[in-house]
Amino acid sequence: MNNSVMMKTFCGRANPTTGSLDSVEEGEEYDYHQEIARSCYADMLHDTDRNEKYYQGIRAAVSRVKARGERVVVLDIGTGTGLLSMMAVTAGADYCYSVEVFKPMAEAAACIKKKNGFSDKIKIINKHSTEVTVGPDGDMQEKANILVTELFDTELIGEGALPSYEHAHLHLVQPGCEAVPHRATIYAQVVESEQLWSWAQIQPIQVEERTLLPPAAVTQCAGAPSVCDIQLSQVTPSAFTNLGPLCAMFSVDFSTPVSSTPQSHSCRFVVQSSGRAQVVLSWWDLDMDPSGSIVCSMAPSWTYSDPREYPWRDHWMQSVYFLPAERSVCEGEELSLTVCHDDYSLWYSLSAGEQSDVATPCCTCQAHLLWTRPRFGELNDRRRRESYLSALRSILRPDSVCLSVSDGSLLPIFAHLLGAKKVFSLENSGMAKRVIEQFLEANSLRNGVQLLEIRPDQLTSADVEEEQISVLIGEPYFSTSLLPWHSLCFWYCRTALSRLLRPDATIMPSSATLYVIAVEFQDLWRIRAPCGTCEGFDVSPMDEMVQRSLDFRESREAEPHPLWEYPCRALSQPCSVMTFDFLQCVPEQPISSQGAVQLTGRGRCHGVALWMEYRLTDDITVSMGLTQPASEEGACVWSPHRKQGVYFLREPWESTGDGEASVTYSITFDPSIGDIKMDFSVTQA
Repeated sequence: MNNSVMMKTFCGRANPTTGSLDSVEEGEEYDYHQEIARSCYADMLHDTDRNEKYYQGIRAAVSRVKARGERVVVLDIGTGTGLLSMMAVTAGADYCYSVEVFKPMAEAAACIKKKNGFSDKIKIINKHSTEVTVGPDGDMQEKANILVTELFDTELIGEGALPSYEHAHLHLVQPGCEAVPHRATIYAQVVESEQLWSWAQIQPIQVEERTLLPPAAVTQCAGAPSVCDIQLSQVTPSAFTNLGPLCAMFSVDFSTPVSSTPQSHSCRFVVQSSGRAQVVLSWWDLDMDPSGSIVCSMAPSWTYSDPREYPWRDHWMQSVYFLPAERSVCEGEELSLTVCHDDYSLWYSLSAGEQSDVATPCCTCQAHLLWTRPRFGELNDRRRRESYLSALRSILRPDSVCLSVSDGSLLPIFAHLLGAKKVFSLENSGMAKRVIEQFLEANSLRNGVQLLEIRPDQLTSADVEEEQISVLIGEPYFSTSLLPWHSLCFWYCRTALSRLLRPDATIMPSSATLYVIAVEFQDLWRIRAPCGTCEGFDVSPMDEMVQRSLDFRESREAEPHPLWEYPCRALSQPCSVMTFDFLQCVPEQPISSQGAVQLTGRGRCHGVALWMEYRLTDDITVSMGLTQPASEEGACVWSPHRKQGVYFLREPWESTGDGEASVTYSITFDPSIGDIKMDFSVTQA
């Protein structure tokens, strides 16, 4: 056997659509291609504000070191494409050590530095910075006197910035070194927001004359500890009420030794408006120099006097933190907001007095582990819920034997309250079963719904008390779904349950339709746009690597994105491209569809958005994509509860809006794997 040939291995992974265990190619090469193809490096390179501020800070730091008469040695941790290292050398640095742990990125950085003529002054070190050594035989010949890093995420410290800085100051840089950025400051503001709070807690639900209450274990739970990172600019100021001022919670000086030990910081403030303290909005700034004259801010667009000056970015967004419990506050009241952090995460609490060492929030009710934040919002959506209730009212009868198939759904409880004779619910996990049991017990409905932790293909007549199912329902919602068509898992479940359904059984939803629409993105296109050059440096080798990674796949794929966070304009009418009939079983043969979507809007077509709409009854449909027709200007309003699919064209197309150009499509649903292969391109008439 040729040892130079990379061996491929396969591992079993649950298929999100079929529910089966599939063999998936696994190995170093496959993983690298996946990581590169999915990376959003282009967003960072297209972030002009970020790049300019870093360049200004690096030039200033190099000047300060040279003014002291010292040789300028730079350590760049997390170099990525090597852009910041090239900036440093161009600014006059004598030598730069560039550390990058991800092998493909390190290889790309090596190509980029060579292409730009920096081979003699930049050394790429393919290691984690904590493994780098200094000395005659080490990775670095000498300690650096300028530390340049880009180790930050939306939460600032979530990528391990603090331990990396701590190690660097102990082992890799000189005492009193310059740092770019010089410091970071985290800001926070307490607000009341029904919209945001609906992502954290289930609200009481009215079903006929009955009010369905959330379990006390859920309402009293502090929730999941993970940050909710979003494009806060897309949450309008009318959606929340500021209860206090914007507080500077704490700063980290990166030019001095940094500690990664857990810490807490408090800020006292006077309540500006009475209300319910529920949510903390947070973001941070970077001071690129000691004087604070070069600032890179993550503040949302509505904090700008001119929102057009807002520098859009997706690699850094803003954070939403949910307080452990909502608290009524009165105008003029003095409170203390406390932030705590460990190596990687932050959490907040609010009290009348000083606090310290507030325990890390931990979900004890399991609902916050079962449901994502968008799922909480979906369950709290009154309009959506009324669609399902109206559909259930029209199909349920006093003798209905109902079976629900979704993950952690409240539909079976609704079916019982609406008068079904018997209700069974298949739950895919013990956690889902326990969460729904809590709802049943909290509302004295324990005997109203029988919960079954059984796979659909294993369900027997004995499990449903020898009853034939007359009504099969689903939202459909499955926790493993990422792309819109992954919820076709409901179709596979319906097929597996056919033997238990009455011949005249009602299926809700009865069908699903896949829709597409051609769009121009305001900003999201940046994550896939080639860069070519950035700040005068040629970074095209990275573009080439990403393209090879995309070509590594048999066909191009759609990506899941929550489009409510990413404004776009419709350049065509919505077009239904494929319908899946749930009244029939999943077919054995593939389903294919070809056609064209006429470009009727003027603008730059970056690609298409895809979503599913479910037909509950003849006159009730719920959309997981557009929630209303696009405006005359093409503005789109997307469901905030589900991610839509986005297929980026290889090259943007300038649409004149005269209908002479169309986006042609070829779509094939392969029932054997439950996936959709697709191809889109623009043709001119």
